[in-house]
Amino acid sequence: MGSHKLHKLTSLFVKKTIAPGKYGDGHGLYLIVDASGAKRWEQRLVIQGRRRDIGLGSVALVSLEEAREQALKNKRLARSGGDPIAEKRISIGGGMSFKEVALAVHELNAPTYRNKKYAAQWLSSIENHVLPVLSGKSIGSITSSDILSVLSPIWSDKHDTAKKIRQRLSQIMKWAKAQGYYTGDNPVELAQMALPKISQIDSHHAALPFTELPALIEQLEGSSLMPSTRLALTYLILTASRQSEVLLATWDEIDIDKRQWIIPAARMKAGSEHIVPLNDRTMAVFNEAKELYPESQLLFPNHNTGKPLSDNALRLALQKRFKLNTTTHGLRSSFKDWATETTNHANEVSEMALAHKISNAVEAAYRRGNLYEKRCQLMNDWADYLYGGENTVIQLVKG
Repeated sequence: MGSHKLHKLTSLFVKKTIAPGKYGDGHGLYLIVDASGAKRWEQRLVIQGRRRDIGLGSVALVSLEEAREQALKNKRLARSGGDPIAEKRISIGGGMSFKEVALAVHELNAPTYRNKKYAAQWLSSIENHVLPVLSGKSIGSITSSDILSVLSPIWSDKHDTAKKIRQRLSQIMKWAKAQGYYTGDNPVELAQMALPKISQIDSHHAALPFTELPALIEQLEGSSLMPSTRLALTYLILTASRQSEVLLATWDEIDIDKRQWIIPAARMKAGSEHIVPLNDRTMAVFNEAKELYPESQLLFPNHNTGKPLSDNALRLALQKRFKLNTTTHGLRSSFKDWATETTNHANEVSEMALAHKISNAVEAAYRRGNLYEKRCQLMNDWADYLYGGENTVIQLVKG
């Protein structure tokens, strides 16, 4: 075919030819005519020891002369040991804003996040703290100084938020580098080295001594809290569940006959379905909730709007109404302390009751059951403790 001859094509040929095929011009440049009639430019080169094909665009957008010029540049770069494909990606990255890349990363990963709420929080943290600073900058120009300008103002005062944002920034930059839009070291890692170390004195959630829980249950029963708040808080204590699991609980998750609350994997922190055994005390909570809100799909809807209770509703009830130094998550710690210090129940039973993920991979592989019957007895004992030892009203149905 005379591979060393250059400029074998003419503009007229490029315009008129309709026969499907691959037509060479020199420097590895080819005119590709598809069966559909569409025409495009492609260049075949050896780049760093590997044969690669590079798309140079549609004939409708790139002329023969422009294709030849780009092909010559690519060939010279490849001969000098460079990578035209990588250069092209970097060029694309230079034209992409940080905002475009951040939104692309969020869209890609959102389906894998544990729930829609987390996906929304991921994006809102970027919108609130990052985009006001980096929105208009190209992804290829982001430096460690830019990252510091985002993290420094909140690193000390809002350290937990800053750590989450740092992780999300790192994820964005790693994706950009994997796409070839960014080269060099991750600027987030460089920025972190320049940030001060924050002493973590005690990051645990405030928790009540378990000895105070029976009194809290008694206070709840006689309180003037909004009914849904009172019932949700009672139910949270009885089941030792996470706040989000309780606030978003729906009636279709409840199996009345088996007395089970089956929380789907999508709503669980560990990403696995969790079955909570229920007793007469929790069933009494259900009955009151159903009587108060017969049309609601939620177990504990906001009394006025019908929507889920706010994230602050239960915390404010504990801290403002009852003047207690605890969070809802801290109540799970109270349950764990009670189980550890006052009962003979095995540690793994209370861990499974709390739906904690097994960190040891070997242990997780061998522990295939969910210890359901043992958890029934544990939660039976817990309700017995909370309500002053009235055994006759808290027996669980095992199944």
